[in-house]
Amino acid sequence: MPLPLSPRSRLARPGRRPARSRWDTWDPPKAAVIGVARTLTSATRVLDVMRLLRAEDGIEKYCTVNPGSAFGDGLDAYLAASGVQFLSWQEATRRSFDLAVACSVHPTMRRLDAPLMVLPHGAGYNRLVSESTGDTSSPAGLSRKELMRRGKVVPATIGVSHEEQLTRLAETCPEALPHARVVGDWCFQRILASAPQRDRYRARLGAVHGRRLVVVHSTWSEHSLLGRWPGLPLDLVTSLPADEFAVAAVFHPNVWARHSRGGVLERLGPAMDAGLMLIPPQEGWRAAVIASDWVVGDHGSTTFYSAAAERVTLLAATGLDELHPLSPAAEFGHKAPRLDPRGDLYAQLLAVADAYDPDTLRPVVDRQLGSVDKSGEITRQEMYAPLAKHGVRLPHSAPEPDPVPPPEPVPASPPTTYDVTGAVGEDGAVEVRRWPVVAGHHTEARGFYAVAAEGGPHRWAQSAEVVARTTADAEVPAVDWVRDTARQYGGHNVLVAALDEYRALVRLRGGLLVEARTEHVWGAPRPSLDPLLLGSAVNVWLVNGGAAGDLTRGLLVRTGARGVGIGFSRQPGEFPSESPTAAPRTHRPPAPRTSPGCGTG
Repeated sequence: MPLPLSPRSRLARPGRRPARSRWDTWDPPKAAVIGVARTLTSATRVLDVMRLLRAEDGIEKYCTVNPGSAFGDGLDAYLAASGVQFLSWQEATRRSFDLAVACSVHPTMRRLDAPLMVLPHGAGYNRLVSESTGDTSSPAGLSRKELMRRGKVVPATIGVSHEEQLTRLAETCPEALPHARVVGDWCFQRILASAPQRDRYRARLGAVHGRRLVVVHSTWSEHSLLGRWPGLPLDLVTSLPADEFAVAAVFHPNVWARHSRGGVLERLGPAMDAGLMLIPPQEGWRAAVIASDWVVGDHGSTTFYSAAAERVTLLAATGLDELHPLSPAAEFGHKAPRLDPRGDLYAQLLAVADAYDPDTLRPVVDRQLGSVDKSGEITRQEMYAPLAKHGVRLPHSAPEPDPVPPPEPVPASPPTTYDVTGAVGEDGAVEVRRWPVVAGHHTEARGFYAVAAEGGPHRWAQSAEVVARTTADAEVPAVDWVRDTARQYGGHNVLVAALDEYRALVRLRGGLLVEARTEHVWGAPRPSLDPLLLGSAVNVWLVNGGAAGDLTRGLLVRTGARGVGIGFSRQPGEFPSESPTAAPRTHRPPAPRTSPGCGTG
């Protein structure tokens, strides 16, 4: 008995559709569509658009890589793992398809035996890339060199996100204008539809318990934020109080493709040690846009989408040198608020937030993102049109945008060293602020140091007033650890050992030993207990004149707008053998050295 034909074999001969085989569960496909990618950016966008094609309508979906891009490394593997049937470019050019969809255009795509539909892979067409366009006046995607071959227009359909782009297309390649269609922006439609997931996305990025989220966005090239200010991510994460701000970063996939994953992680390693969350290039940036409170970016599309979603947006780089001067992106570069990377970053964020009015940029946004509410519907209509002759019917209902996936930051360890300041408020609350400390970047102490024991023996511990073991399930019992550590070093004011998520053991200079726990507030979840924050708060209490014996009355620890009640209890029959007073110390940070990681474990 012969084996059943595979889907690829069934569609190998153009113009013929097989009858249903006994091996098929569903009817055989009526039409075949292939998605074409040249870069990871265009690949993620084309896969997103291909979701508008429904298998139940009789559509078989494939994908391939159009080779030759400087940013194509790893693209085959990414698409092969996407779940869509992958074909090599050689195999794809040997077959016939009823539609090819690409989110970037190249003249070699003419080799595909299929009507070609091209769409933007970002927010419109804005960037001047002379290597692709052959001139310095046509934006990539709208140039004659990309769209024409021997006097003929290569794409059958050219999707634009706004009518404004038709005017520029008429100037750069008038022959292509009859092929252009305003389809809006399906990607941005999904962003807007995902807004109800904001709390879920924020929780994944640590923006909980009153923490606000700053997201750094950078496109690629020397004119980008990273190209102009490579140290800005580290400066931001070490300039903002860690208990009040979370910081994440979104970098254009071309950055990852050109400099490799290892190269990106190595360059951003110190910032990640300080708490920076790095969003992978494949997915997560849209969720970060939704989750953010502030965006610090440049002329890349992700920054533009953030402003369109009414996030507080500041530009650290404008990219005007590589933008079409008449594009909305260039106008955005002129009108959006600026961030001075050399200034007080914390003060600038607060000042811009107080004065920010998203309606100021609304005219710019609306000139690039049109038909947003109907983008999916219009794009699907354009994609189904060439399939109708094969009996593929357009669905009666418009597509419902599903929520974008939650962000999954690159795994990283939390900071192990903090520079801490604090005071006791008029209401008796202990107000604490902590900044991550990074070796080679930190030169002057604001207050005292609090260090995690898991960071290993390093130079910050020598001048720390607080040391905490943050691992609850440790080999040495907590009571033994605080006793042995006190004997070994003897110069710390506060030692803390985690007991579980909500409790910790605290030993003060002089020998007082107490157990701390977070207080439960009715109707709210019990807050977790950060041993380093606990030790910092106790030390602030002591150096500001608090009596150690009064700890059993409890403390209210405040970080920014959040307050957490901490209760303390002594072991029955246990009394201090020495006067438990804190000893303020003179802080002289050790001279920086070149070995990496010594300040952050």
